[in-house]
Amino acid sequence: MAVGPDTRAGAPRFPETRWTRIVAARDRPDLRREVLGELCATRWQPLYVHLRKQGLPRERAEDVVQGFLVHLLERDFLARLDPGRGRLRAYLKAALAHYQANLHEQESAQKRGGGARPLAFDDVEALVPAAPDDPAAAFDREWALALFEGALAELEAELASGARRGPVAVVRQLFRMGEAPAYDALAAEHGMSVPQLKSFVHRARGRFRELLLARVADTVQTPAEAEAELADLLKALAA
Repeated sequence: MAVGPDTRAGAPRFPETRWTRIVAARDRPDLRREVLGELCATRWQPLYVHLRKQGLPRERAEDVVQGFLVHLLERDFLARLDPGRGRLRAYLKAALAHYQANLHEQESAQKRGGGARPLAFDDVEALVPAAPDDPAAAFDREWALALFEGALAELEAELASGARRGPVAVVRQLFRMGEAPAYDALAAEHGMSVPQLKSFVHRARGRFRELLLARVADTVQTPAEAEAELADLLKALAA
């Protein structure tokens, strides 16, 4: 499914974690831990896949991810985070590399978390075999897939609730990764003419792109950067 210049698709759900909210939290201790908690809860899966593609055994990758998240929560990470200097995706990847470089070999790989919810490593481990062999590419692809799945879930919810009109099943069949069914067969299945189906898909693609771009905008500072980030994520999925 394409989301190019005007219209593509791919499972984690992402709450709103915009740069503006991150910046606000830097000067508000009461908000800082809440924002960092959201960041850790919604962005850890690409980090895990990245580590596994580096060759880390599963248990070690789990320990490194959990230790890294604790590191972000305990250190003044937000105070050093400058939206004017890059994208959130690149910041987290670089911060993880720095954290790894400073790990001591003798450090015991103990589970840490300070009462945080356990991470669903089993679900994400299932994604590792299909990820690119290059760790950086694996990180970018998983980051992109998570954003796409979140936007798609939001579109499906709008259709299911009646906020937008149209068959949810068509979106699920056409917008997810994989081979899409032929339009004539799909139209017949849902009691639509092919022109009606094409019209619905055109509207749904436009709305999907809006939702996706809003999620991408959470990780950059300007609309132009959001468009550039979206283009890069599409490339990551196509690789």
